[in-house]
Amino acid sequence: MDTPIEYKQSDMTREAFNKKYPILKVIDKYDTLLEELFLIRNPRFKFSPDHTGEYEAFKKEHLLGASLENTGRWFYFPWNGRLVHYLDDSLHQELRTARNKNIITEAEQKRWYDFTIAVAGLSVGSHAALTIGMMGGARRIKLADPDEISGSNLNRMRYDFTKVGENKATTAARYLYQMNPYATIEIFKEGITDANMNAFLDGADLVVEEMDNLEMKISLRIEAKKRRLPVVMATDNGDNIIVDIERYDLNPDTKIFNGAAGDLTVEEFKKIAPPDMPKLATKIAGADRIVPRMMESLLLVGKTLYSWPQLGDAATLAGVAIAYTAKRIALGEPLKTGKLEVNLDTIFDPDYEQNRAEREAVRKKFLTIIGLE
Repeated sequence: MDTPIEYKQSDMTREAFNKKYPILKVIDKYDTLLEELFLIRNPRFKFSPDHTGEYEAFKKEHLLGASLENTGRWFYFPWNGRLVHYLDDSLHQELRTARNKNIITEAEQKRWYDFTIAVAGLSVGSHAALTIGMMGGARRIKLADPDEISGSNLNRMRYDFTKVGENKATTAARYLYQMNPYATIEIFKEGITDANMNAFLDGADLVVEEMDNLEMKISLRIEAKKRRLPVVMATDNGDNIIVDIERYDLNPDTKIFNGAAGDLTVEEFKKIAPPDMPKLATKIAGADRIVPRMMESLLLVGKTLYSWPQLGDAATLAGVAIAYTAKRIALGEPLKTGKLEVNLDTIFDPDYEQNRAEREAVRKKFLTIIGLE
C-alpha cells in the first residue's frame, strides 16, 4: 500500500487497529508541535523563555476539553509500520512553513501550495519533488517513473541502500506523505506512456520532465504544448546543470526543447538511426555548454564506462533550480525562458577563464566525433 492510512480512535481501539495494521513504532510529539505553533504565533517569546502560563492557556483553548491523544490526526504508514500524530491539516501547514515567512508571504504560500505539479522521471526529479514538498509547495503532485532504485543510483538520489529495488515514484511519494500526510499524490509506476499521458497531465499547472526516454520526452512536450502547460527540465552537467524553461503557457509557439532539436516530431524521431542518437541528445542538452569531462566520458559509454556520469551535487542543484523556477511560475513572477546554465565552476574555479581555450578544444573534438562540427 502506497498511501497513508488515517487512524481514528472513534472507529476502533488502538489494539484493534494494531491487529489489522501492525504498528512497529508510535511517534507522538503532539505537545511539542503544539508548543512550537504557540511560539510561532507569539514571537514576543523569542527572547523570553517564560511563557508557561500563556502556553497552558493556548493549549486549553486548543484541546477544548479533549486529551492530547484525541486531538489532531493520526496517520499510519504501511511501508514502515509507523503511527504518527500530526496537527490538523491547516495547523500542520502553518507550522511547517512558518520559517518560509516572509521570503514567501502568507498569500504567496497559499498560491504555492495550491499549485499542481507533474514530475516525470524520479531520479533527478526526486530532488525536485522533495524540495518542492519541503518548501510547502504543490499539495497535489503527480509522480511517474517505471524504474526501480538501483545501487548505482544512490550516488545522486537522497536515499540509502534499504530503498534498492523500490519503485522510484513510490519512494518519493512515501517521503512526501511523511512530510505532509494531507498531500494528494498520484503515482504512475509504469512511467509515462501514450495510454496514461492524458491522466498524468490532467489538472497539472506545471510539468517537470526528467526522463531518459527521448521519445517520451518529445511526446510529453508536444502534449504539454497543446495544453499550454509550462515545462521545466534540468540536465546535470558535471558538477553543474543546464535548465530548460519552456513557457508554452505564455507563448504557445515556443518550439519543444526551446528549438534545440528543431521542429522534431515523434514520427521523425522514430526514423533517426541509433548511431545518431548521441547527436540528438547532445543538441537537446546544449552542445555549447557541456563540460569537458562530461564530453570525454560520453565517448566512453559502452566501452570503458557502463553509462554516462551523474553526480549527487548536480542532481541536488537540479532539484533546487526546478523548485525555484516552479515557485516563480506558481506566483506569476518574471522568469527567463530558454536554455540556461547554472555553472558553479564560473564562480569557484579561479582558473576558469584562462582555461577557456582548452575547454573549447575538447568541445570541438567531441562535436566532430559525434558529427555536430
